[in-house]
Amino acid sequence: MKHYICITCGVQYDATDTAPAHCPICEDERQYVNPAGQSWTTFEQLQPRHKNIIELVAPDLYAIYTTPDFGIGQRAHLLVTPHGNVLWDCITHLDASTIDIMQRLGGIRAIAISHPHYFSSIVEWSHAFGRIPVYVHQLDASWLGRHDEVIKLWSGSSLELWDGIKLVLCGGHFPGANVLYSPAGKGMLLVGDVIQVSTDRKTMSFMYSYPNNIPLSAAEVKVIDDAVAPYAYDAMYGAFGKYVRTGAKAAMDFSVKRYIRHIE
Repeated sequence: MKHYICITCGVQYDATDTAPAHCPICEDERQYVNPAGQSWTTFEQLQPRHKNIIELVAPDLYAIYTTPDFGIGQRAHLLVTPHGNVLWDCITHLDASTIDIMQRLGGIRAIAISHPHYFSSIVEWSHAFGRIPVYVHQLDASWLGRHDEVIKLWSGSSLELWDGIKLVLCGGHFPGANVLYSPAGKGMLLVGDVIQVSTDRKTMSFMYSYPNNIPLSAAEVKVIDDAVAPYAYDAMYGAFGKYVRTGAKAAMDFSVKRYIRHIE
């Protein structure tokens, strides 16, 4: 029995005797099946082929990403806080060097996931750091590829962690899509691609499917805007190395109005 990993999206599935015939996440219209066909690997097979980069991108905030790229190529982020570190979103590859460095940074108290595209190998990461909780919104529970007692489903519009950190339900990209708010500094949002930081690093956009170019409706974008509006934040960190380091709240207001103007 092996926990197979989809090569296209990087999500690990419950153990089976043979590789699954389908990856539901890739077959969904928000993602895609590799034109060469569905293909699989395992956690162990990844180890000799990849390594992780751990990069300080802001005070007490580290980006973790894999080289060469694997799966979707997203970044996870480690937020260092006085009462424990939180890993925001996740990547598939994990090795001894990554574990050692993360432990030297204070370890991980919990993992929080924005939406199913980043489920990756969340159970492997949890077990490596002492079977820590992995927070997933219950609206996205049906998309879990691998099931384990470490996965903690939460409900409602927000979940308070510690040190003022909150998970905030936004919807849009997925019903349970959420972002992480931290009051550290002047406040920050870690957004995955629930809110997509644009290439200009000055604005944001919002999509139902990024690879297949399916936009969200104006009403759905308004829901996202209303969800984050109560929070004071100056910076926003996306999943692909695109960051708005200052003025993010004003940029969000401008971007929402611009998007709605064009989509309507």
